[in-house]
Order: sequence, then structure tokens, then C-alpha cells
Amino acid sequence: MENGRIIQVEDKVPFKLLVPLSIQHLFAMFGASVLVPFLFGINPAIVLFMNGVGTLLFIFVTKGKAPAYLGSSFAFLAPAGIVISEMGYPYALGGFVAVGFLGCVIAGIIYKFGSDWIDVVLPPAAMGPVVALIGLELSGSAAGNAGLLEENIVPQNAIVFFVTLGVAVFGSVVFRKFLSVIPILIAVVSGYVAAILCGIVDFTEVASAPVFALPNFQAPKFSLEAILIILPVILVITSEHIGHQVVTSKIIGRDLLRDPGLHRSLFGDNFSTMISGLIGSVPTTTYGENIGVMAVTKVYSVRVIAGAAVISIVCSFVGKLSAMIQTIPGPVIGGISFLLYGMIGASGIRILVDSKVDYGKSRNLILTSVTFVTGLSGIVVKFGNIQLTGMVLACIVGMALSLIFYVLDKYHLTNDQE
Repeated sequence: MENGRIIQVEDKVPFKLLVPLSIQHLFAMFGASVLVPFLFGINPAIVLFMNGVGTLLFIFVTKGKAPAYLGSSFAFLAPAGIVISEMGYPYALGGFVAVGFLGCVIAGIIYKFGSDWIDVVLPPAAMGPVVALIGLELSGSAAGNAGLLEENIVPQNAIVFFVTLGVAVFGSVVFRKFLSVIPILIAVVSGYVAAILCGIVDFTEVASAPVFALPNFQAPKFSLEAILIILPVILVITSEHIGHQVVTSKIIGRDLLRDPGLHRSLFGDNFSTMISGLIGSVPTTTYGENIGVMAVTKVYSVRVIAGAAVISIVCSFVGKLSAMIQTIPGPVIGGISFLLYGMIGASGIRILVDSKVDYGKSRNLILTSVTFVTGLSGIVVKFGNIQLTGMVLACIVGMALSLIFYVLDKYHLTNDQE
């Protein structure tokens, strides 16, 4: 394999390359994805299972044209936490099913009326900062996972973080041939070895885990109250999904909103969430970490993504293997995420550059400025149990401004028209 070669979406990958490339994607999503079931108090094996199944469903629905790995969604944490504390986890599952179903309905509406409206409500001057914020607002969590935001930083954590980040950064630049496409995997392994040497890896759970174990499947229960608490999350996940599809489109050089179409990718995403709720898992979503892996490695093949999905399913049934994956410490995940989130942020800036946004026009300067500041300001807008902040709030503000400017244009009230 030549250094710098792009492996496109439909390209076949030899098995000897497929396995390490797929494991690389699995490791990239692991840290954040299994955190959600930990916070919900459920066994992460069911999540590894559904992440794999959901990813395969997504690939099928999108006709193998949209490379995306589905991991656990953080958007549900606050409302689902309320439902779990008051009614129990099965009723939260019912809410997940309802949100997934509504998302599928929205996908049907988009199929009927098209997605051209996106260019109106989120022109490049607004879309660029929205996409950049996907990575930028997560940057603190990468440092937090590594323990670098603590008042007293543990030296071992810092060492593991910098080893992981250093191998990922310099490996992406200096590795050649096959090594040039697996710098993330090499960085994770290097960081893990460093963590063992620093004594911050605990193998207790691995020793006690069974060799084979079934994921903990359970059925949902439905309550109108629980559904109404969780349902508004559809606003958040739809905004996230559009942002992820746009940034992936820029990375792979194809317009995924048109082919396979936003209706297909949105349906695949939400159908997976609905199935997750039906079998006892957490909601799924396209994952920023895996988008970052594609940006770093230039490997976009859906076969690699599907390979990661199959490995995730296998891990969910192998108790010791899933327990071993869970021993990867925070500083390793933080070191990898630090780079991957930055790559997503840079992709947002790339949208502005590639679209040749003219900042001589006041509207473009205003759109980018207000969207960026809204996302980074820390402002929180609450609607009942739903919080709008960060990228999601910035997306809504950017859309509102864009629509207002569009209407002003229609009535020839703007000062930058030819």
C-alpha cells in the first residue's frame, strides 16, 4: 500500500488489512460509547452488540454509500436519567423506541420533500462553524478523560496521554505504507502498553469475567409521561446527524445528503435507535471519533466499518474480551480523542475554505461569528427537561438567522445584493 493512498467508500480491502483497520475503528469509538451504559447502570455488552447490529443496519439502509459507525448517543443522558430514576430503565427504553420511530417519520418527510432546504437554512457560513463545534465542544472531554483537568494531575496519566497522542500525531505524519493507515490503532496499543508499565491498568474484571456470556437483553415498557420527557431529544439528534453527514461528505469528497440521501442516513440512524430500545440497549448515533479516524487515515471503506461492527458483536458474547477492552484507561482514550476531535474541528474550517465563503459580505461574517460564539459561550436554553447548548444551540441559532436573511433577500431588504 502506497503512503497517502485513499481507500474509497466502495473499495475492497484485503483481509490482512481489514482486521487491523476494523479494530482501529472499534477502539476509536469504545471509550465514549461504553460510558453511556455505565452512566445508565447497565452492562455494556448489550451496547457492543447493538452498536455492531445498528452499524450493519445503517450500512444496509444507506446502500453501502455512507461510511459511519454507530455508537452510544450522549444526547439522551439528561432526560433518560430522569425517567430511570423515577420509573426505571425499561420505561426509558420505551422513550428510546418512540424517539427512533419519530426520527424514521422525519426521514420519510425528507424523502417526500427533499433536502434542498438545507442549503437555505444552513449555508456554508453557518454550516462550517456548526461542524467545527462538533469537535471543539468535545475537546474538554478528551482532556477530562485523560485526567488533565484535575487540580493535581497524576504523572502516570499525563505520561500515558502524551505517549498515545504523540504516537498518533507523529505516526500520522511519518509512518509509511501499511502503517500509515493504522496510526490510531498503533497509538492505542502504544498507550495501553505505557499504561500497563505505569501501573494504571486493572485486570481484576478480566480475571473474573466468564469466557462466554450473553448480553443482557430486556424489553421496553411504555409510558406517555416517559415518552414526553425523552421525545424532544429528536431536535438534538437530528441536528447532530446532519452535521455528521456534512463533515463526512467533506472528508470523503462526496455529497452524502444527496446520495444515498439524508432520508436514508437519518432513517438508518433512527431505526437503529428504535431497535436498541426494543432489545434493552442505549440509543445509537453516528460517531465523531470514527469520522476523525477516516480524516486521519484516508480509509473510507464501508467494509472496514462493517468489519468493526462484526468484531463489536463478537466481543459482546466473549466475556473476557469485552472485559479486556473495558480496561483501556481514560488517558489512552483521551489521547486519541484529543487528536480526533481536533480533526473534526478542522473539517468545519475546511467547509468555509472549500466553499470560498465571502467574508466581504456582512451576512456571512455575522452568520459565522454568531454561530461560533453561541456554541462556545456556554449558554444553556431549557425546554422542560431538554437542554439546548453547544453545537445544537448554535445550529438552531444559525438556522434561524439564515432563514431571516433568506426572507430579507426575498423582499430585497439586504444591502449586499447585486
